[in-house]
Amino acid sequence: MSAQAKIKKEKEIIAEYETQVKEIRNQLVEQFRCLEQQSESRLQLLQDLQDFFRRKAELQLEYSRGLDKLAERYSAKIRTSREHQQFKKDQNLLSTVNCWYLVLNQTRRESRDHATLSDIYNNNIIVRLAHVGEDVIRLFKKSKDLGVQMHEELVKVTNELYTVMKTYHMYHTESLSSESKLKEAEKQEEKHMGKANDAGLLRHVHEDRPTRRSSVKKMEKMKEKRQAKYSENKLKCTKARNDYLLNLAATNALVAKYYIHDISDLIDCCDLGFHASLARTMRTFLSAEYSLETSRHEGLDLLEGAVDAMDVRGDKLKVMDMHSQIFCPPARFGYQPHMGDEVCQVSAQQPVQTELLMRHHQLQSRLATLKIENEEVRKTLDATMQTLQDMLTVEDFDVSEAFQHSQSTESVKSASSDSSMSKANVAKRRANQQETEGFYFTKYKEYLNGSNLIVKLQAKHDLLKQTLGEGERPDYGTTRSPFTPLNPLRARRFRPSALRCKMFNGNMETLIQGEKECSSQEPGDRAGHTCGGGELREIHQPVRSAAAGNLPCSRIPRRSQ
Repeated sequence: MSAQAKIKKEKEIIAEYETQVKEIRNQLVEQFRCLEQQSESRLQLLQDLQDFFRRKAELQLEYSRGLDKLAERYSAKIRTSREHQQFKKDQNLLSTVNCWYLVLNQTRRESRDHATLSDIYNNNIIVRLAHVGEDVIRLFKKSKDLGVQMHEELVKVTNELYTVMKTYHMYHTESLSSESKLKEAEKQEEKHMGKANDAGLLRHVHEDRPTRRSSVKKMEKMKEKRQAKYSENKLKCTKARNDYLLNLAATNALVAKYYIHDISDLIDCCDLGFHASLARTMRTFLSAEYSLETSRHEGLDLLEGAVDAMDVRGDKLKVMDMHSQIFCPPARFGYQPHMGDEVCQVSAQQPVQTELLMRHHQLQSRLATLKIENEEVRKTLDATMQTLQDMLTVEDFDVSEAFQHSQSTESVKSASSDSSMSKANVAKRRANQQETEGFYFTKYKEYLNGSNLIVKLQAKHDLLKQTLGEGERPDYGTTRSPFTPLNPLRARRFRPSALRCKMFNGNMETLIQGEKECSSQEPGDRAGHTCGGGELREIHQPVRSAAAGNLPCSRIPRRSQ
């Protein structure tokens, strides 16, 4: 291969790598844009709901006043009638007139009920919707900060991979150059020795042995020098290649973890409490409407079915399916051999074997410590999540007491007079909720940092363990069931992200489930299974209809089953 062809091939490798990294960065940008659009859509939804209930409260109050005027008009007319005078005399009334009295009584009751309903809309439902809107803005900002950290980590590891790849290419070029110089020296020595043997018969008379010995020594010295240079460059190339392969495994593991786990968890953080809080608000509306006992039961049953069908997991998967191109995991980074280099695995031969063994033991010790620490963080995270679930699923949406009537109380009961909706209790409850949320995000950030470090170190550890002949199957040891990267030594056909998503008909749930199943299989089991192929197309996992009160983020954190 000519020098120009080698340079062209190297440029193609770099260009292909840069294109792949650029595609990933574009995906990261589009992911933020999609999450921001989802938050804006939710805020608009909440604003529309507030405007709707505000206008409906006005209509209910107008209707209540209209009913009261209507009942009072005919009651005043009845009080001057003959039938009313007879009723006051002997408390006896015709059945038709009694029905008329009951109609008026029911009208006055409906007037009070609609006034109560108007008060509930203004002082309960609209306040709840305003609080949900504040939560959406606050949680999106916190989730965006976490997402920026994730993206910076991905950019960092891809830049590190680019650096070690360039270093490997440089040392390999030097190794090839020194090898060619060594071969040239050997050829010159052989040529010199051949000429010396041919001229040996003619030099019996006029021997020039000192000059010939000096020339031979000079050739041998040059050969030894080039041999030493070649050995040095070859050792540097081997070390650089090992670093490249280790960083390649770590990068692929981190990218896979982000697309299979972290992005899903990030969406859960954005959704934290939204579905549960909105469900509580809508259940307050349902309680008020059902307590009114009107002919709208059929429509309210339909609405209740929609509220019961609210599912954070289903919504998240729909968002991901709608934007499958940007949430589909990208192709794994492939090993790019440089200029015909046939070595495609970590070299564990001397003189680097001792170094690799030491590195392997250091990684093993470090991983054991990190896993213990991360498990403790995970337990704290679980306890905090349970506390948040208790806060967000409290059943305080029943307002049926506001519709109870008694002879001694004819005035409209204020929904804000309820102890659960008093300003002091609301402020205290919301302060506790926000404090718990802040602690949760702090611990989750700590857990995320720990799990990222464990994934990278575990990938390097497993590759070293396999290279040194001590390992069988990677076990990342995180608190969830992580995506285990495929063996980098196994040839894998490249599939663009769009094609991989298309093979699953845009069903991100099936794609993620398939990746997890492939990663959890033994190498021998995986040989007969095609990840992303025909077998996974038959996988179907219907979306469950979660109860409306259930808290989202059911997958944070994942625990090993």
